[in-house]
Amino acid sequence: MTEKRVLVGVLPEVVVLDPGDQAEWISNAGNIKIEFDSQRCPFSSNVFQAPPGVRLVSGPIRPGLNPGSYKYRLSLNDVVLAQGEVLVREK
Repeated sequence: MTEKRVLVGVLPEVVVLDPGDQAEWISNAGNIKIEFDSQRCPFSSNVFQAPPGVRLVSGPIRPGLNPGSYKYRLSLNDVVLAQGEVLVREK
C-alpha cells in the first residue's frame, strides 16, 4: 500500500519577528489575502495578496517601528478564515 501525504494548513497563533526579519505566508488551497489595520501595521503595506502556490512575503519591518503586537486577518478566496498576530521584538 502506498501512502499519500495530505498537507493541511496551519496558522501559527503568533509569528515572532526580530528587526530585519520578514513574515511569509503560502496557500495552495486558493487566493490568500493578509490584511493589517492601516493605522497599525509593521510593514510598508497593510494588505498582501497572492494566488495559490505563490509565496507571499511581507518585506522588512518599517524602520523606527515600536516593538509590539500587530494583528491581521487572513482570507482565502475572499472569505475571512482566521486572525493572526505578528509580534515584533526589540533589537
